[in-house]
Amino acid sequence: MALHETVKAFAPAAPVSIKWPNDLVAGAAKLSGILLEREREGVIVGFGVNLAHHPEDIARPATSLAVLTGVAPEPAALLETLADAFARWLGRWRSEGVAVVRTAWLAAAHPIGSALATSEGEGLFEGLDETGALRLRLADGTQRVIHAGDVFLI
Repeated sequence: MALHETVKAFAPAAPVSIKWPNDLVAGAAKLSGILLEREREGVIVGFGVNLAHHPEDIARPATSLAVLTGVAPEPAALLETLADAFARWLGRWRSEGVAVVRTAWLAAAHPIGSALATSEGEGLFEGLDETGALRLRLADGTQRVIHAGDVFLI
């Protein structure tokens, strides 16, 4: 949520949404991603945002803030905005619980019913469960709950 809020501050008119579990996309093009790594009792969070440039000639389309807005933001300005947003969302998660984050996440995500491809097969996005896991409705009507893995919009 912090990264989405930050990107929207720099590109308010851009059609940026969250793709489960850890990407921001503009349409079908990836704009940014987040990596998490646990270290003992802590979690290290790494943010990657395409500011001025983006990869070309890759399997999935990508974009940058410069493409979306016509200008690349200064990295320091984006980092400061992100640090403030991250602290605010972390505080909300700690004080209000995961439900408030889940609700905001769903409002910023690709729509319910979006077609997705996963290691479990292709299906339709049905939202998140109470823990934040992806709910996927397969073509045969069964539902899968996915806790980790690659997910692609199709």
